[in-house]
Amino acid sequence: MRPGVVTSLTLTEPLPLTLHPAAVYLDSLAPGSRPTMEQALNAIASMLSDDSGDYMTLDWAALRYQHTAAVRSALMKKYAPATVNKMLCALRRVLEEAFKLDLMDARQYQKAVDLRCLKSSKKQQGRALKQEEIKALMRVCQEDSSVLGVRDAALIWILRCGLRRAEVVNLNLKDLDVTTGELEVIGSKGDVDRTVYMSALAIGAVTEWLGVRGRRPGPLLHPFRKGGFTDYKRMTPQSVLMILRKRAAEAEVERFSPHDFRRTFCSKN
Repeated sequence: MRPGVVTSLTLTEPLPLTLHPAAVYLDSLAPGSRPTMEQALNAIASMLSDDSGDYMTLDWAALRYQHTAAVRSALMKKYAPATVNKMLCALRRVLEEAFKLDLMDARQYQKAVDLRCLKSSKKQQGRALKQEEIKALMRVCQEDSSVLGVRDAALIWILRCGLRRAEVVNLNLKDLDVTTGELEVIGSKGDVDRTVYMSALAIGAVTEWLGVRGRRPGPLLHPFRKGGFTDYKRMTPQSVLMILRKRAAEAEVERFSPHDFRRTFCSKN
């Protein structure tokens, strides 16, 4: 059952960003972590508003234990335990900010955040991709004559450099130097910037993508609307996952996670 839809859970008027618990929480995160947690908060807000709101329109300070418990129950039915725990962590942190901003009293806050984490029934599986599997993924991208094939090839090559998907979608054009093959990963995990270096083949794939993308400032990779029209919004970590699942199915490669590219990178270094 979906969490109960309560009209009072929607803000009657916008809050200043400095008083908005979700905005304050997201602003405290490293840039590379924000897209993932913003997506988590939007999913929770959607559950609590019958798909009519997002993290900015939900009145987080109005949440009570019955709401947060219902959210936990709904998440358990939809996501893996590790994902549920991550989303519950985001929820608790937002409510903590609401308490610190004097938007919730201590009693209601303590009740609302009293949510047990889930235990995984088995150890999460991960693997390094085989060279033949990577070649198969690249082949289906090359066989796709649309702009999506060019973009997805560049995406896979960038992931092969050991980046997390949240880091990939946070890349901007200015973070790339095709002359040297340098990628500046800004605000990665732990809020530490770092530089990674692309191989010659990766530079070639990304350069081909730039021929499609152009030199407009903004996200290095972006989605496309139906009909192949450019959408200059930033991609989400979830969209990276869906792209990889689609290409894996086309290449008849056993399902893998974006993080497996990091395992592949580490196994080669």
